[in-house]
Amino acid sequence: MGSKGAGGSEAQKYVWEGAIPLQIHLHESEVTTLPPPPPALILAPRIGYLPLLGTKIKPFFSNSLPPGVDTVWFEYKGLPLKWYIPTGVLFDLLCAEPERPWNLTVHFRGYPGNISTPCEGEDSAKWSFINSLKEAAYIINGNCKNVMNMSQPDQLELWRSIMDGNLEAYLRISSKLKLGLVVDDFSIQLSSSSPKSPESTQNADGTGPAKTGRIPIRLYVRTINEDFDDLQDAPAVESWDKISYINRPVEIHGDGGKCFTLCDAITKLLPELFGEKLLPKDDVSGEEVEVGQRLSLEETNKSSTGQSGEMLNERIVSCSVSDGAEIKLIRIQGIEPKMEIPFAWVVNNLMNPEYFLHICVYVKIQEPITI
Repeated sequence: MGSKGAGGSEAQKYVWEGAIPLQIHLHESEVTTLPPPPPALILAPRIGYLPLLGTKIKPFFSNSLPPGVDTVWFEYKGLPLKWYIPTGVLFDLLCAEPERPWNLTVHFRGYPGNISTPCEGEDSAKWSFINSLKEAAYIINGNCKNVMNMSQPDQLELWRSIMDGNLEAYLRISSKLKLGLVVDDFSIQLSSSSPKSPESTQNADGTGPAKTGRIPIRLYVRTINEDFDDLQDAPAVESWDKISYINRPVEIHGDGGKCFTLCDAITKLLPELFGEKLLPKDDVSGEEVEVGQRLSLEETNKSSTGQSGEMLNERIVSCSVSDGAEIKLIRIQGIEPKMEIPFAWVVNNLMNPEYFLHICVYVKIQEPITI
């Protein structure tokens, strides 16, 4: 996965250490005691899944629950949350202005079957993860034999590494899958110039152009009709109908020495919105592009661990679209990157453990005026 040492790149470490503080309330319909139980406060790993918190939070509410069989599910502002979407992705998608702590409501009864099939504990989450890993392997290599042929001990260790947030163990096991993605000059230069990670220069022999690779992408497009200047004014998502979920690989390649950027990737991912060309709304000088590419890992740390609105850049380059749509926000692992950032760096450093890159996009679409 690009130029990183045995322990992973600095940015990867920040992603794996990233956690979201949650304040979890038991839904009033399931409270059978007076006074009602206080909310539970817990740190949720970004790369984890909400139902896996069930065993940790059940003790806070067990004395208040009505009789019945537990089936844990969560909601945010009335929207039931899809359990198989990683916690960090849900947060990036639903909290335009990051909310800390994130106030969620938990249910142990009355699962809404119209949203998705219920998560039956850790086995369901593991099964979903392995299925996604197979899908990613097929996109990258054209087959998923290496995942299918994993030994049970390796499969278990891979899953435990994610549950425990152990990046080193994860990299050791996942390297056996031979799901190499892309090499990019930018990551190599960034790593070799960083005094914090001298070991990451070990792949410096890969300084040629990026090799072609098919990147597994899960794109979440949140459409917003109202205009807003501040993120805190963005309307809440009332229905999953407001979210377009797109599972679409991107082929990454160099074009005559030109860097393949995040902007190029978004253009390919959303041809319905952007057609052939995605143009910056504002003119971007070469100096700004260069600054955008000199990423500070300290800034990456601030964003990945969810320290608030300071991003890799102070603003996203807004993109205009012929039909009146406009990208208001792009968020990956809590980071809001510039559109000129080399896409290979994004892939190599910000992908989730199942080898998918999850991208949240907020698109403002002007509704036609009806008379």
